[in-house]
Amino acid sequence: MQSAGSQEIMKKIKESVEGVFTYLGNMHPVRNVALGYLIYIVIGWMLLSLPFFHRTGTASGALDHLFTSTSAVSTTGLVTISVADTYNTAGQLIVMILIQLGGIGYMTLTSFVVLAQNKPLSKSRIEVANVVFALPDSFKIYKFIKSVITFTFVIEFLGATVLYIIFRNAGIGNPIWSAIFHSVSSFCTAGFGLYNNSFENFSGHFWINMIIAVLSYLGAVGFIVSVDIWRRLRGKIERVTLTTKIILWSTLYISLIGTFLFFITEPSIQSLSAEKRLLSSFFQTMTALTTVGFNTIPIGSVSRASLLLITTLMVIGASPAGTGGGLKCTTFTALWGLAVSTLKGQKDVSFWGRIIPEQRVRLAAASFCFYVVFLLVGVYFLSLADSATDFEKLLFEAASALGTVGLSTGITGSLSVMSKIIIIALMYAGRIGPLTFGLAMFVNRLSEVNTAKHVDDLVV
Repeated sequence: MQSAGSQEIMKKIKESVEGVFTYLGNMHPVRNVALGYLIYIVIGWMLLSLPFFHRTGTASGALDHLFTSTSAVSTTGLVTISVADTYNTAGQLIVMILIQLGGIGYMTLTSFVVLAQNKPLSKSRIEVANVVFALPDSFKIYKFIKSVITFTFVIEFLGATVLYIIFRNAGIGNPIWSAIFHSVSSFCTAGFGLYNNSFENFSGHFWINMIIAVLSYLGAVGFIVSVDIWRRLRGKIERVTLTTKIILWSTLYISLIGTFLFFITEPSIQSLSAEKRLLSSFFQTMTALTTVGFNTIPIGSVSRASLLLITTLMVIGASPAGTGGGLKCTTFTALWGLAVSTLKGQKDVSFWGRIIPEQRVRLAAASFCFYVVFLLVGVYFLSLADSATDFEKLLFEAASALGTVGLSTGITGSLSVMSKIIIIALMYAGRIGPLTFGLAMFVNRLSEVNTAKHVDDLVV
């Protein structure tokens, strides 16, 4: 039987926990999202700092573990230490769980558990989910969350199965774990790998390149597209939304243009056969646009022109309600529509014959402004902290961190302590989105701004 003192302690603990949940429930959903990802990062940091998850004989500091946790939750892939050499299998599992939580979005998994028990979602959960996914009005959030979880695990299971067969035939050690880890990392566009040179050893392996690319594209185009297409195939809707059309076509066009430019201009691959040049060009374009962050050629050896091309692709980024980062291709197309309409002297902004509501255009412009400001500020402070490092490498590193890409010219581990902290801040801001980050900071002044409401089927 518990003593009166023990009962009182348990009562206070219960009241404290309830108070925390009440506070989170009453918090503005934008700020809730920002705090939620921060909690994931801190928990991951504490776990990865435990010696139990380290390989024997390895030494790494607290900042390195914080960097890894932030990179995993933000699905970036930049690291200051080797994941394979620093963490044992249990530690690598922690990293993979953080990647999964960051990839499917804050509160998505716990909301799925609630729905699986046939319980309704609370109002606060629905508001947070709307901020995380930013869905068109035609989507029902509770059905969407179920579809997200189902689609995620089905695709990752299929990807792991195929990768296991390929890795086993290639003679790779521990092919089961390698297949599972890289399948999750690819779909969540995290770029974390168990090989210290990413996939450079498989630059000419067609099937490994293709499976990684398919998983990355499926994650990057977003859950809106997958759910939309599934509903269309089942006859639930007559046509897919405009958002889906824009995402698919813009992803295709940008991938083709990027691959072509890289193929004809990059000097480091000119000595390869035409087939391998094409494969390398496609993979590097794909990895930058989807923000998955894997590479099959050393990024530090590519030309400045190619670095600029990759940086541009990283800034454009993936799609809304997906696992990728960047500015988002829908925001890019909205801004393109604004530019074209302005040149034509048209009052309304349109794209593909559809008028884009003023609210969408303003949201796209605000997202672009916040993104550019974060990038410039990050590069500025990186230049102060590591003045001896080439500017283009610092710009590339900052763009990779803010776009949650993970590509690097090889300078991440050698950055100063201050620069590593700056990169951590950029990765965190990139995961929740610079605009959302700004709203979270000034949410009291912008309390009447409804960032989750969409009046049509176009999302930016």
